Amino acid sequence: VHSQVCIIFSDFGKMQNVCNLLIEKLGTSVTISPPHFYHTPEAVDALRRQVCVAAVGNTRRKAQEVCRLFGQSLGKPFLIREEETKEWGGHIDSHLSNTSDSLMMQERIQNATVYASCRVFAVFEIKGKENRRNKLL
Repeated sequence: VHSQVCIIFSDFGKMQNVCNLLIEKLGTSVTISPPHFYHTPEAVDALRRQVCVAAVGNTRRKAQEVCRLFGQSLGKPFLIREEETKEWGGHIDSHLSNTSDSLMMQERIQNATVYASCRVFAVFEIKGKENRRNKLL
């Protein structure tokens, strides 16, 4: 009797632990196929949001450093605009099924990894001189 079980994991470490446990308990009676990696639309959307928020945070920190250089303090933002978002990588490896055995796990992970970048434009208020207390920090 042959059975096939398909499990979807969202955590790579848990997948490895379950596979190791199955092999440990069932030995040669179980065959574990190489995993197929993919990204849900929700996961890619969450990545886009995280990258945009990080870009805005980086822009704010850079503006604060410039203000400190001139003895000013950074105020509230007047305008924040997302200029460009790019994504690359994240190839679904199901089309590699003929060569999946030849790909090492690290290569499969690298092929399935999604990268994103975001460019933002921000205009901040610049306040007057920093007070003495902030300069001492």
